Amino acid sequence: MPTAFAYAAPSATGDLALTTIERREPGAHDVHIEIKFAGICHSDIHTVRGEWGPQQYPLAPGHEIAGIVRAVGADVTKHKVGDRVGVGCMVNSCRECSNCQAGEEQYCLKGNVGTYGSVDRDGTITQGGYSSDVVVNEDFVVGIPEALDLDVAAPLLCAGITTYSPLRHWGAGPGKKVAVVGLGGLGHMAVKLAHAMGAEVTVLSQSLKKMEDGLNLGADHYFATSDPATFEQLAASFDLIVNTVSASIDISSYIQLLTLDGTLVNVGAPAEPLPVNVFSLIMGRRSFAGSAIGGIRETQEMLDFCAEHGLGAEIEVIPAPKINEAYERVLASDVRYRFVIDTSTIG
Repeated sequence: MPTAFAYAAPSATGDLALTTIERREPGAHDVHIEIKFAGICHSDIHTVRGEWGPQQYPLAPGHEIAGIVRAVGADVTKHKVGDRVGVGCMVNSCRECSNCQAGEEQYCLKGNVGTYGSVDRDGTITQGGYSSDVVVNEDFVVGIPEALDLDVAAPLLCAGITTYSPLRHWGAGPGKKVAVVGLGGLGHMAVKLAHAMGAEVTVLSQSLKKMEDGLNLGADHYFATSDPATFEQLAASFDLIVNTVSASIDISSYIQLLTLDGTLVNVGAPAEPLPVNVFSLIMGRRSFAGSAIGGIRETQEMLDFCAEHGLGAEIEVIPAPKINEAYERVLASDVRYRFVIDTSTIG
């Protein structure tokens, strides 16, 4: 199955268009997946437009992949034909470094192989999920529980795990006060997950226009950060703040909302540096941290948790020819809360 249909960017400035891409022939440990749905992540836009560094084109993005196994290599033991599976933000790693051995492949010391726009171990450039098919090593494929529909499961492979991992790592749960900055693709999942973990959840958003949504998703409180009184009222309130926005904000003001020993963790990735007033950290033994996605083991744990609690992404399903329009709507914050491509419309 060397050829697949895909929507790919021809350059950093060109619209994504229908094309064909080459997929490798499945090897002994490979899984051939017929992609059913692919989420659109803000990082797709950053990447194809060259905002995070130069790319090789044509480039098919997409790292929120849900589909069905159509073939497996001779030595595959983890998946079988007909399985409902997902692929997230990485498709390989060295497997040998201390981080990989610990099940934290996302922090591979030699660099994990991203699902698209990365150099794979065989020297080829990876192509992502805006396509009809993909071939992935079995170790980087996760099972999607039957309780989750494939369309709402697709965004969990990035937005879900990107928020689940820091919530778990920093101990969100009963008795903990968690704030989520931004109610978008990442933020809405952070609210759902933190609520399901038993934390008291507050949304910090620029305005109150999504307040009803936030409360319905599981938030206990909702505040507008455009109101200076918010920062006075909530000073020293939160054990954990998860910042999901990909824009530059006054991070020191948010750090001052942390309790003693509280942590603000960034999962949004703005292109610009975020200056920090060190006194906001010192005066409260606070921490400013970052978190990427989770490892494969944790990603499977997240999917199982979502299935147990009935959690999926809030989505708008679109046909592939509307990808470019969807990009503009993402940039205008005109989506509640994740676009998902019906890949049957590709080709």
